[in-house]
Formats: sequence, C-alpha cells, structure tokens
Amino acid sequence: MKKIIVVITLAMFTTLAQAQIKDPVSWKYTAVKKNANTYEIMITANVEKPWHIYSQNTGAGGPVPTSFTFKKNPLITVEGKTIEVGKLQKVYDNNFKTEVLYYSGQVIFKQMVKLKGNVKTNISGTVEYMVCDDVQCLPPTKKTFDIKL
Repeated sequence: MKKIIVVITLAMFTTLAQAQIKDPVSWKYTAVKKNANTYEIMITANVEKPWHIYSQNTGAGGPVPTSFTFKKNPLITVEGKTIEVGKLQKVYDNNFKTEVLYYSGQVIFKQMVKLKGNVKTNISGTVEYMVCDDVQCLPPTKKTFDIKL
C-alpha cells in the first residue's frame, strides 16, 4: 500500500512539474562606458534550442516582436533606436501566414544612453518577447530589468 501511495505521489509531482510554464530564454543585462557620459546598454538573450525569439522588426500580422520600454529617468537620455546583433533569419511562417524575422541561439540588443552630468544612476525598463519552436508558441512574456550605470 505504501508503495502505491509513493508511486501516485511521484506521478502527481511529475505532472505538476511538466505543467509549469517554461521560459527558454535567459537574459543578461550589462552597461559598457563609452566615454564620460555615454553608455552602451547590452541586453543579451540566450535562447535554448529549438526555440527562437522574434526581431523588433517583425511586421504586423505575425508574432509579437521583441520590444523594450525604458522607464523615464531625468538623469538619462535614450539615444536612437535599439540595435540587434545576431544571426537574423527571415522565413515565411505558415502559422502566421507572413514572413517573420527571428533569432536562434543568441541575440544582443544594444542601446546607447547619455547621462546628464557626472552622476551615478540606473536605467530600468521592461522587455517583452515571444518565442516559438516548429510546433508551438509560448504566450508573450515581460521581464523587468535594472542596470547600474
């Protein structure tokens, strides 16, 4: 009887563990000082195989593109657009019935910021992204970040 209870309990825990939402993307946030008041923010996404993450430039009608929202900070000016560095793939996706742009493996998103004076502060914000593999897509996910400058 005890063995049956142990087997049932283990089966329940296994089922619960598989039911948890997976996130095949790990994020790393860094800032590189370029000169006295300018920093390059690097937000790195490492995507597990066989998943891929979508470009910021994926068009309408397709999956949710990766996007960044920076919190307002009176000490910081965000300069220009966020640049993507990685192996960009462009394919027609039958599920979305449109061409999509995505990255597999690793992609680095770079953003230049300027400080208003010689001050210590942080830049914080949110990244929203969506990942898919050849069989399924996970719902869009939001992660917050806070990077010391």
